Amino acid sequence: MYLSEVLPQQHWSVIASIKKTYLNFIKYREANRISAHFAEYFEPIIAQESQLRSNAFSIRHRVYCEELHFEPVTDNALERDEFDHYSIHCLLRHIATDAYAGTVRIVRPQSTSELLPIEKFCLESITHETLHPKLFARDQICEISRLAVPAEYRRRKSDHFDGAATGVINQAVYSEKELRCFPFIAVGLYLAAATAILANDIAHTYVMMEPRLARSMSFIGIKFEKIGPTIEYHGKRAPYYINPHLFFASLSPGFKAMFDSIIKELNKHNV
Repeated sequence: MYLSEVLPQQHWSVIASIKKTYLNFIKYREANRISAHFAEYFEPIIAQESQLRSNAFSIRHRVYCEELHFEPVTDNALERDEFDHYSIHCLLRHIATDAYAGTVRIVRPQSTSELLPIEKFCLESITHETLHPKLFARDQICEISRLAVPAEYRRRKSDHFDGAATGVINQAVYSEKELRCFPFIAVGLYLAAATAILANDIAHTYVMMEPRLARSMSFIGIKFEKIGPTIEYHGKRAPYYINPHLFFASLSPGFKAMFDSIIKELNKHNV
């Protein structure tokens, strides 16, 4: 005899409701744990003062010049370029040491003379007919670039792999059931960038990144849309696009809670 023959239909409805409530509780608890874990160790900061921006340039020099050799080493150990003066620079402060654990910037042009890096160096790689940056007003587009995590904040064995310096998640190690093992610095930097983009009402965001980094971000629910072929540019990279609708459509509950925490923290500083 089957249970369906023993229990009345209304009992099964009660059981289904209890199961749904339990699963929602588990998701809520996990979401709060992820958010609390990040907030315990890191504070997001918008680098508005020149000294804070210098800290960002210093991290970039260590990663892009000294470690990856994408750019030449400079005498002042700061990595800067023409896009920095019309960019928003984000940092993550490691609370326990008061040191900076990573940086990312949002390049946001305001005039026709100001380009995105992707427009200057990889314009021909963008083949999507309706999402090309030339189709939108200058103040409605931006590019996330120069994400950098210095080596001292990648001490775990699981973070010692090619790509970790620029945010790639090692999917051979991490699983959806092991969210506590995620590299919170890289994810936190992307979420801090998203906060600044939304606060400035920027509608269209571009990123030139490795396809495996795009897969890493989709692993936590940030789904970038590929808008062109993979090309050779500091390794295999491709142009990607995202907007607020795509961002919120699939962000996992745990990282949505973490995102909300970052918004509250940055709002304290009037971002």
